[in-house]
Amino acid sequence: MELAEFSISIGLAAIAGLFIGIEREFSGKSAGLKTNALVALGACVFILVSLEFKGDEFVDTSRVLGQVVTGIGFIGAGTILQHGKNVKGLTTAATIWCSAGAGALAALQMYTELLVVCITIVAINLLFGFIERKLMAKKRTQKENKS
Repeated sequence: MELAEFSISIGLAAIAGLFIGIEREFSGKSAGLKTNALVALGACVFILVSLEFKGDEFVDTSRVLGQVVTGIGFIGAGTILQHGKNVKGLTTAATIWCSAGAGALAALQMYTELLVVCITIVAINLLFGFIERKLMAKKRTQKENKS
């Protein structure tokens, strides 16, 4: 792989991770800009390295993609915490997982798809985060009025 292609892929992976991490950062979550950028970058690098062996005997480059998915699951699991009956961190874990997917798209030079995925992830986190906050505020108000 040419250095220019490599640089474009990892650069776009990092930018995608930063873009995805913006909402998490503004929401004060533990995994924000740096985490999502590094997850996307790391996923991209591992897949790019595996693609260097494409066509070699006994090589299945798709196995690295599967290992990225599994490995990111462990990182995401570390962000999930249980507080009594409440579970926190699921959205952050899912966002980290999506950042790895974005990194994979960058590695495979699927740049249009990468843009669509990034916009979709950020839109989901922003829109449904807003809706969730409104619903939680409504529940609190109803609970206070009953007291």
